[in-house]
Amino acid sequence: METPNFVLLLNVWFILDFNLAFTDSSNVPIGIHPLDEKYFVSEVIKCKDGSNSFTRDRINDEFCDCVDGTDEPGTSACPAGKFYCRNAGSAPRFLFSSRVNDQICDCCDGSDEYDGSIICPNTCVMGGHAEYRTINYGSRVTRFGSAGTKPHRVGLTGEDTIQKLQGLKTVTIVQVILIAFLVFLCLCRRRAKSRRRNSR
Repeated sequence: METPNFVLLLNVWFILDFNLAFTDSSNVPIGIHPLDEKYFVSEVIKCKDGSNSFTRDRINDEFCDCVDGTDEPGTSACPAGKFYCRNAGSAPRFLFSSRVNDQICDCCDGSDEYDGSIICPNTCVMGGHAEYRTINYGSRVTRFGSAGTKPHRVGLTGEDTIQKLQGLKTVTIVQVILIAFLVFLCLCRRRAKSRRRNSR
């Protein structure tokens, strides 16, 4: 009778261990150029134009604290802001931040549309440019999907794998909480049964 509970607890431990192994410890905000990552590490950060300073928790909070958009690289809050597309497998580039989450895939890796309102296929491995990239031999991707053919993802890069694992983090945590709750209910039920037996 104890074996199923042991196996369940072992599975919970494995899920937690796997989840912690793939957690990104650097927690780099989206839209930042790799050379600027160290700039955003401190708790209080100065705007690059020197006009203001802000705390780390105000990065990408949809409020423009810096005139030059230093604090909002991953949102469209600042008109002068720039979003960095890593585009692994193709040429990296900067976009005006007004093009972030506008339901048009501007980065070939789709990183500019991270809010989930549209799914952008990763075409970087094909060397595609966002405005005129093609999928399935010439069908142009539009903001509502593809014209005539079904879009597909062509291979996964290392960054894609890391992003997918980070995306699974929340799901894994919810699953662990549910499993822990079920274990708790099983233990409560077992205690209630043993109390009933002892009271007889």
